[in-house]
Amino acid sequence: MQATNSTSSVTIELGDRSYPIHISSGLLSDPETFEALPAGASAMIVTNVTVGPLYGQSLKSTLERHYKTVHVVTLPDGESYKNWETLNLIFDALLGHACDRKTVLFALGGGVIGDMTGYAAASYMRGVPFVQVPTTLLSQVDSSVGGKTGINHPMGKNMIGAFYQPQLVVCDLNTLKTLPARELSAGLAEVIKYGPIADLAFLDWIEANMDRLLARDVESLAYAVKRSCEIKAWVVGQDERESGIRAILNFGHTFGHAIEAGMGYGNWLHGEAVGCGMVMAAQLSHELGLVDGDFVKRLRTLVQRAGLPTIGPRLDANDNAGRYLDLMRVDKKAEGGEIRFVLIDGPAHATVRGASDAVVRRVIDVCTA
Repeated sequence: MQATNSTSSVTIELGDRSYPIHISSGLLSDPETFEALPAGASAMIVTNVTVGPLYGQSLKSTLERHYKTVHVVTLPDGESYKNWETLNLIFDALLGHACDRKTVLFALGGGVIGDMTGYAAASYMRGVPFVQVPTTLLSQVDSSVGGKTGINHPMGKNMIGAFYQPQLVVCDLNTLKTLPARELSAGLAEVIKYGPIADLAFLDWIEANMDRLLARDVESLAYAVKRSCEIKAWVVGQDERESGIRAILNFGHTFGHAIEAGMGYGNWLHGEAVGCGMVMAAQLSHELGLVDGDFVKRLRTLVQRAGLPTIGPRLDANDNAGRYLDLMRVDKKAEGGEIRFVLIDGPAHATVRGASDAVVRRVIDVCTA
């Protein structure tokens, strides 16, 4: 593989469904990046109106060396379009081009494109191969890895979907050069989360290198992506379908998903909601006596340095905490109506447990404007 910089690879170990994550600059224009993929007559790139004009032709030209026909379907951009109507545009294109079971789908974009393309691949003809080509920091370090696919429902985020693993994940660091600053910050939320749940030394590194990450230093970004993928690979390899330890990857997400649903998808970016949600989850950990106040302050400061919000929005003028609670009861980790939170209970260690409504209300009151 001849990328412009040395290529790092991380493997998701899932037996005969194992696959590599390649991390470097220049991968989209390197034909060797995709040479190990299964043979097929056609491929389809799924992208959006923002990413397509930037990287669509480069990927298409590279894939045309492997496939007789390369189709492109371009979707609208944004979390608000992660729904049935937009998903059907992918199916319309697949059927309209008479794509068969060997057609390979390529998800070129951020987390929304990756999740929807993966779900389309899991569903079309009951399963066709697909490749993740994430172009945002958030999707490179989190959503493209591990096989979670799906769409949103007005009552809950990612509530409709499937576990379906890609054949390959290609993280071309060049795509981060065109990423808006707000999107870069959103991606840093998912980088930060790996420290408290799994690797205190990585948390120390993030604190020491935050300015370099915000300045898009390539070496710093390469390490952040690689270490994040290593941690996620370690977790997913133990618990592919989130029946146990994989739930810790949702640190900050229970509060964060409530913010996204309550505000309307797209008003806050996913990473913004997760960043704020991590601060709220840390505060809940403190309220339950699991961590001290210094940890909450440390995390809040780091989230702020990343350019992310640390104060949650009001979702209801009359009963703000009640609205949060209602939305969180729809969370995928909820059991029998009881909300389950990912909390920090020691250095680089997370746990999943419940908390009384009274304590959660107190945390929401403290952490929202």
